[in-house]
Amino acid sequence: MQFSQYQKESRRTALYPNQDNNYIYPTLGLAGESGEVSEKIKKVIRDKKGVVNNEDRLAIEKELGDVLWYLSQLATELDIDLENVAKKNIDKLQSRLKRGTLSGSGDDR
Repeated sequence: MQFSQYQKESRRTALYPNQDNNYIYPTLGLAGESGEVSEKIKKVIRDKKGVVNNEDRLAIEKELGDVLWYLSQLATELDIDLENVAKKNIDKLQSRLKRGTLSGSGDDR
């Protein structure tokens, strides 16, 4: 599935307050779902010595789907095309790879 198709189809399920021009709701949802991914990973480290089994993988995959949904809604609220986000990000990373600046810090390296 292409990001553009996902963005369009997932929008049909976006039922939240003040859906038009409301970037706050999906931003908070994105933060919450990202936290749930982190919690799953934390518990794998704490309880299973960092070994991810199939059950863990499926639970994390489900939470990543929720992250993707909120990311998509936030992008839509801000009139941002996820296809462009993905392309620009790959271009940036390839440029850093060529210049040997993948490690380090700062957005403009």
